[in-house]
Amino acid sequence: MNIPLTALALTTALASPALARPVTMTTNMAQYGGDGAYLALYVTDAQGAYQGSLWMAGDKSKYYEHLSDWYRATAGDAAQIDGITGASVGAGQQLTITLDLADALFDAGYSLHIDAGVEDMRNSPSEIVVPLTSSGAGQPVQGARYVRDFTYDL
Repeated sequence: MNIPLTALALTTALASPALARPVTMTTNMAQYGGDGAYLALYVTDAQGAYQGSLWMAGDKSKYYEHLSDWYRATAGDAAQIDGITGASVGAGQQLTITLDLADALFDAGYSLHIDAGVEDMRNSPSEIVVPLTSSGAGQPVQGARYVRDFTYDL
């Protein structure tokens, strides 16, 4: 599925859709023995300032506060994820999404974050933090608790 980055389109980093590239993001979940995980995928700049949301796995807003780094950055504003929300992701499952990301996000100090939360289990803010670099494409990054690994491909 191809999702426009409306949340990020307002930043100078995404000035022109003509300067964007499709990026496939694959999140493989660990066998953690609980309900489906909520995942927030979002971008920060070189100073760690929130730039926009890419995807939200999980559609019940009452659980969004458990994605604490994302929630703090957005003040829980559900408008940040309108139109970019899908189902939660179960243990051992895979989430694969393809998004158009601006070329300006790569090799410029931006990072992709994944916050994770599972009902009745511990939250995992910044479960994954990976710099968006051309050389990082295709390189698996291990998660802290619920995500086995994450990869992005250009």
